[in-house]
Amino acid sequence: MNLKTSIFDRRTKTRIIHDDAFAVENLAEELLANIPRLTSRPIVFICIGTDRSTGDSLGPLIGTLLEERGLQSFYVYGTLDEPIHAVNLAERLKEIRTKHMDPFMIGIDACLGRIKNVGVIQVGSGPVKPGAGVNKELPAVGDIHITGIVNVSGFMEFFVLQNTRLNLVMRMAKTIANGIYQASLRYPKQNWKELNWIEDEKTN
Repeated sequence: MNLKTSIFDRRTKTRIIHDDAFAVENLAEELLANIPRLTSRPIVFICIGTDRSTGDSLGPLIGTLLEERGLQSFYVYGTLDEPIHAVNLAERLKEIRTKHMDPFMIGIDACLGRIKNVGVIQVGSGPVKPGAGVNKELPAVGDIHITGIVNVSGFMEFFVLQNTRLNLVMRMAKTIANGIYQASLRYPKQNWKELNWIEDEKTN
């Protein structure tokens, strides 16, 4: 079933053009700036979407690419094999919260926007609210969010998502997955440095 994301946290979001030369590095930096450095909370990415719609496959494509990388610092849910979508979202969120104690969640989803913003990746505080495109009241997802603008909003949006170019969605998915992977490589090092600094302060 198709999803369209509505971002209801209206605070400033960082915008990254997916094919910019520094897109992966900038996304990694933005994630590291928003994810808690010193925390016992597990960091969990929730990749929302379905492979039944090209435009809405961004989330599970990212989840699959990350699963293939085998992240060590973060947990990832929502792949092409096991998608998280409108039908099972509430149930999967319940399972994730049962498995992980007080997780810090990053919601990832595709969305529609202005034509000049197609191909833009957004990172912002607060959750995404999936389901606007299927007229369903679905749970909000994420302490922060990543969204990719895959096509133009405003007219026959279900049809627009169905007919979004896979080439664009795949390129955006690779950029986002690579950015998350780069952040995961640096995340433990940041924690280690911070913890060492605190221990040094205590001994002094």
